Amino acid sequence: MLDTNSLKRGSLFLSAWLAIAALACGAARAEDAPPRMNVLHIISDDLCARLACFGFEEVQSPNIDALAARGVRFERAYCQYPLCNPSRASFMTGARPDTTKVLDNSDEFRDAIPDVLTIPQSFRNAGYAVARVGKIYHYGVPGQIGTDGLDDPASWDKVVNPIGRDIDDIGLVEMFSLGEDGKTTTRHAEKLTDTGGTVSWLAADGTDDEQTDGKGAVAAIDFLEKFAAGDKPFYLAVGFYRPHTPYIAPKPYFDRYPRASIALPEVPRGVDDLFPAAALLSRKADIADVSDELCRTAIQAYYASTTFMDAQVGRVLDAVERLGLSDNTIVVFHSDHGYHLGEKHLWQKKSLFEESARVPFIIAVPGNAANGKASTRTVELLSLHRTLTDLCGVEPSPLAAGASLAPLVRDPEAAWEHAAYTQTSHTRKGKKGIDHITGRSVRTERWRYTEWNDGEEGVELYDHEADPKEMKNLAKDPDHADQAATMKALLHAAGEVVGRGRDI
Repeated sequence: MLDTNSLKRGSLFLSAWLAIAALACGAARAEDAPPRMNVLHIISDDLCARLACFGFEEVQSPNIDALAARGVRFERAYCQYPLCNPSRASFMTGARPDTTKVLDNSDEFRDAIPDVLTIPQSFRNAGYAVARVGKIYHYGVPGQIGTDGLDDPASWDKVVNPIGRDIDDIGLVEMFSLGEDGKTTTRHAEKLTDTGGTVSWLAADGTDDEQTDGKGAVAAIDFLEKFAAGDKPFYLAVGFYRPHTPYIAPKPYFDRYPRASIALPEVPRGVDDLFPAAALLSRKADIADVSDELCRTAIQAYYASTTFMDAQVGRVLDAVERLGLSDNTIVVFHSDHGYHLGEKHLWQKKSLFEESARVPFIIAVPGNAANGKASTRTVELLSLHRTLTDLCGVEPSPLAAGASLAPLVRDPEAAWEHAAYTQTSHTRKGKKGIDHITGRSVRTERWRYTEWNDGEEGVELYDHEADPKEMKNLAKDPDHADQAATMKALLHAAGEVVGRGRDI
């Protein structure tokens, strides 16, 4: 029989052996485990889904098309608020606008949720190097180009704020202006702030490298070279400013789009009578009765700046390939919201129609069997936070809402029960002062349903199978009463969980 001391010595020996074995196994597992994926997060400013890979072949976007061919393309992706600051605050935190309290271009999300973890913070906490080039959080464009704008310093280890000759050339920019006859004409900008909220453009002299986005591409490549030589995984966010107005690109990009070949939006007479008045409150005061020639000029400039932006994306993606990062770098590309180019006589953003709410969205994961396919499920930009952390095995922010899109990245047509929610707000002069109008919209694969001030200012229902341009409002059609009731319930169910960090 063993004495007590022998038992103790044996127990200590066994414990020590198990500890050593556990460490050895852990080391083996660490050696066997693949390195964590890097993330290259590319964001375009004010880009609608007019790209060749999204079925709009009039626009030349070869580099984004190539990315789509090696990733999953989301055909029905939507922002949570069709305005720069609210949208960016939402997808970078994973919180809905009613939680961030960012509803215009001056609000700051940390005033409402000071301790929220943004996407880069979640990655930094997991040991990643994190950096930013250009516009990720909100900047007034072009006025704040070259500054930090409304950046979130807590999000980054390093930042670069590129600034190019497009700022120096601002006096050459041509812009929409309301003439004395009540029709839209043009004038030249006098200062930076003239052009930020207007339709404006310039076919610029000089090279790509002289433009802000060209300098941004160079800075992004510099970061990639440093990260490739480092010993940490990285999250690099690259924000391009185009095609945000003023639509500026070097002249050769304009030459690719002869004005005579540009198709104009089909707008029926009496279009205003087809929709609740609130649905058209995003219409610009300086845009009325735009001539076909002027409309084509503006669209040409938007397309030119889109193709210019695509070229800068291509330079960054080429660097990923050259540096041997392709096999372990997830690339995400999207816009902050959509954009109108004359549909329903609307220009720019802030409406709840498809053109304004829908965004181009691509996720390319190396080695993914579904690469090259498209998903027709309705998804939200809000889900970026949970998606990227999920794909990389990183702990997300506890406040991040939405649903991880990882199942759709692996199987684009997987079962999916999540709708997409978008909201906006406007003001107008009323009989008793300023009226505040809030619109909320829900999108499923087939239907869009919208309420203005809980329905008091109008209701909309569109069937995208029969009416993809949303020209026939079925909200009061007796034959669609059941569908309207179903969508209304879906919209109002969202209101019960918004702001609580729960998935919808």
